[in-house]
Amino acid sequence: MEDQQWIHRIALSMLKGVGPVHARELVAYAGGVDPLFTDPRLYRSLEKVPGVGPKILAALKDSEVLVRAEKELAYVRRERLRMLFYLDADYPQRLKHASDPPALLFVKGAGDLDADRCVAVVGTRSPSEHGKRSCEELVTGLKAAGVTIISGLAYGIDITAHRAALRNDMPTFAAVAHGLDRLYPGEHQGTARQMLPHGGLVTEQPSNANFVPGNFPARNRIIAGLADCTVVVESAGKGGSLITADIANSYDRDVMAFPGRATDARSEGCNDLIKRNKAALITGAGDLLQLMGWQEKPGKKARQIPLFKDLGPEELLLMNILQERDRVDIDELCARSKMTQSKVAALLLELEFSGAVRALPGKIYEPA
Repeated sequence: MEDQQWIHRIALSMLKGVGPVHARELVAYAGGVDPLFTDPRLYRSLEKVPGVGPKILAALKDSEVLVRAEKELAYVRRERLRMLFYLDADYPQRLKHASDPPALLFVKGAGDLDADRCVAVVGTRSPSEHGKRSCEELVTGLKAAGVTIISGLAYGIDITAHRAALRNDMPTFAAVAHGLDRLYPGEHQGTARQMLPHGGLVTEQPSNANFVPGNFPARNRIIAGLADCTVVVESAGKGGSLITADIANSYDRDVMAFPGRATDARSEGCNDLIKRNKAALITGAGDLLQLMGWQEKPGKKARQIPLFKDLGPEELLLMNILQERDRVDIDELCARSKMTQSKVAALLLELEFSGAVRALPGKIYEPA
């Protein structure tokens, strides 16, 4: 891909007032990222897109964002980071199927964010010795199942989970709330370096991004979105781990929690999740493996590519996109096929009637 295309993608992620949902809507309407920055004729029609106002249009016209994006690309190249854009095949599929995935991710490390099995482990920053031991035993018990551990590199349960994974030679990723030109907390630099060969660090924040509190809840959605399930080991009545659990529930992902004594403040959040049926009660890795159906080691599933006859060129184009990615939402189909949403919707309906595709919740489609 040419550098100019990456600059446009980075610029899209930097636009003021444009979150991930609006970014996807803009790309779908424009038929791609590049026209948003190269075709001024679009601006008048963009005014009709719900949620697009004068501020967003002004942000698109601001040449300064392209200058900042060019500098960011130079930083990415210099530091040998990976960039994953939500329309690309290498974007993490679990996160892509969340309702509000980042348009662009910056990744440091060689690990696979699309590993067969990923578990997020979160909890309090000031765990008890029992909580640390429960976390370590959980991670160790998941090794044989080929699990990748996801967390946030914070004090307490997060760093305990990462370090337990490293001791067991398991891949582990940390989603961080800042650019990859820094690390918080600094004391965890050594652990972060050890994670890079088989795991890594991931963020939606560019370098030199302001360190603001709102980045942490946004980071939590990446943790939840990258994982098949989220485990809360210890948590008080309020905290970031409960935010992560709520987000995982909103993504229809499994949530599990370790119970604690009714009088233990560190277990108040876990007990409440269990009491309100927002998390399944577990006491160790065996419970998680049973709930997830992961008793056996993961194996590659043989996939049969069907042959389609009597399909027109536009239908074949959609089927090719679907077969490349397995599951694709309608926004991506519009962007990659360069067809309008009404046209794509009509073609998908015909393909669904013919048994070639299946419709899933959230306007996501997969080959039948």
